[in-house]
Amino acid sequence: MTSFGTRLRRALDDHGPLCVGIDPHEHLLGEWGLNASAASARDFGLRVVEAAAGRVGIVKPQVAFFERYGSAGFAALEAVLAAARAAGLVVIADAKRGDIGSTMDGYVAAWLTPGSPLEADAVTLSPYLGADALRPALTAAVRADKGAFVLAATSNPEAFALQSARTVDVAATDDQSVAERVARDIAWVNASAAFQGGLGPIGLVVGATVDRAAVGLSDDALRGAPILAPGFGAQGAQPADLSGLFGDAAPNVVASESRSVLSAGPGRLAERIAERAAMYRGGSDA
Repeated sequence: MTSFGTRLRRALDDHGPLCVGIDPHEHLLGEWGLNASAASARDFGLRVVEAAAGRVGIVKPQVAFFERYGSAGFAALEAVLAAARAAGLVVIADAKRGDIGSTMDGYVAAWLTPGSPLEADAVTLSPYLGADALRPALTAAVRADKGAFVLAATSNPEAFALQSARTVDVAATDDQSVAERVARDIAWVNASAAFQGGLGPIGLVVGATVDRAAVGLSDDALRGAPILAPGFGAQGAQPADLSGLFGDAAPNVVASESRSVLSAGPGRLAERIAERAAMYRGGSDA
């Protein structure tokens, strides 16, 4: 299997940066004429996969909206993940997992192990038990040709105080923000000889509505890492903003949209996805 970075680069080059979120939120299920159930979440997810295939290269199921239904919800998610990967889409499981030791190993086995029922191409991870604690998981991901996106600067305003806080590290030559420290602590993976000059397998979550300067995430801090950027569409950032927001890192950005696409409903979903994807590519629908 080719590396995750290679597969992601191909998806970005072939289809542009738009990533369609698969978020069967209860109010969206209602708007689609579906009830709040695991079966509806499965139906919703499979319809999104069908509409996305061939129009974008990346989808991002939000695990929480399946998990709420218990075992039936996980079964629904398994079906959606399998269908998306079979359709040739790069699949990012938005699970935001993070722990230490054998617990983290269990998360890796669940989301990043080939043949697992919940197998995805990449998973979102939280570094707030210490970014270094993720090292075994990141190593395991690379060995399996999988990827991960580590939360660095999220788009929710409540996170700013923590992620912009300055670190205290006697080994550091100068102080850094928490977000910058996270970026530094995962950079070793993408800087390895195997990924030099290309897109690495371990990325960062950086919200499109985040003031990158305020949290210490310069273009240099993001170099070589794929960037998963929530905040486009309904949260305010627009396709035309991408280059200005991310500078030199813009070609590596995965621009995630959910409500702005899914609100079109099942009848117009494919059309809406095509329209939004064209906007990011500078097409006639921009």
